[in-house]
Amino acid sequence: MFRKVQVALVSPLVLAWLALLYHLNSTPERRPYQPPPSAVETSKQPESSTNAELAAHVEQLKKKLPSADFTVLIQRPFVVIGDEPAEAVKQHSENTVKWAVDKLKQDFFSQDPRDILDIWLFKDGASYEKNALLLFGEQPTTPYGYYSSAHKALIMNISTGGGTLVHEIVHPFIEANFPACPPWLNEGLGSLYEQTGEVNGHIHGFTNWRLPGLQVTIPRSSERRPDRLPDLAEDPRLRRHERFPTEVGEIRARFDSRVRGLGDAIRWIG
Repeated sequence: MFRKVQVALVSPLVLAWLALLYHLNSTPERRPYQPPPSAVETSKQPESSTNAELAAHVEQLKKKLPSADFTVLIQRPFVVIGDEPAEAVKQHSENTVKWAVDKLKQDFFSQDPRDILDIWLFKDGASYEKNALLLFGEQPTTPYGYYSSAHKALIMNISTGGGTLVHEIVHPFIEANFPACPPWLNEGLGSLYEQTGEVNGHIHGFTNWRLPGLQVTIPRSSERRPDRLPDLAEDPRLRRHERFPTEVGEIRARFDSRVRGLGDAIRWIG
C-alpha cells in the first residue's frame, strides 16, 4: 500500500519534469522585443518646425526689429538676427551656429529644440545692453551673452567672440534631449565647448579661461572630500559675470544636501 502511494506521488512529479524539459527544448529562439508600429509612431518626438512655420516666425520678428540695421537668417533649428553687416551675420550663422549644431548633434543629440529659438547677435556691448533691455525688458548680468528659455532666445554680445555662443547653444539641446539633466552637467558641457574646434571631424573642447581658477581653487587630490563641493563661488578668478557666484552656490547647496559619501554621489549621478 505504501509503495502505491509513493508511485502515485512521484509519477506526477516525473511527468511535470519531463514536460518542462520538452518545453525548454522546444522553446523558439528568443528575439529582442519589437513594439508594434503604432507604439513606435506614438513615441516619436514632434517634428522640427516646418518651412512655413519658420517663414511666419521671421515675418513676426521683422515687425519688432529695433532698427533697419538687422539681418534675419534662418539657420535650423534657430533664426539668427544680427546688427553687424549682413555678410558678417551670415558668417556667424554658417561658421559658428551651423557648425556647432552639426557637430553637437553628431556626437550628443538626436532631437532639436521643440520651439523656434532666436539667436540675437548684437554687434557690441552698447547694442547688446540697449537692445536686451528694449526687447526683453531685462538688463544683462553678463557682458558676453546668455540663453533665456523664457524668451526662447540666445542673447549675445558677439563682439566678445563666438565661444559663449557655442556654450549657450548647448543648453537648448540639453533641454530637448535630457530634460532631467542636473545643472552641473548642463553648465559643464557648455563650458567644455566655450573654446572649441574640430579634431578628427568631431567637436573638441580646448583649455579655456576657467581652468587656472579651478586648479587654484579645488584642493589637491589628497585633501579632497568626496562628500563636498569646493566653494568656487568665492573665487574671483571664476567670476565671469554677476550671476555666476549664485549659480555655483545653488549647485553646491543641492550637491551638499543630496550627497553623503562617495556611494551616494555615484548613485545620484547615475
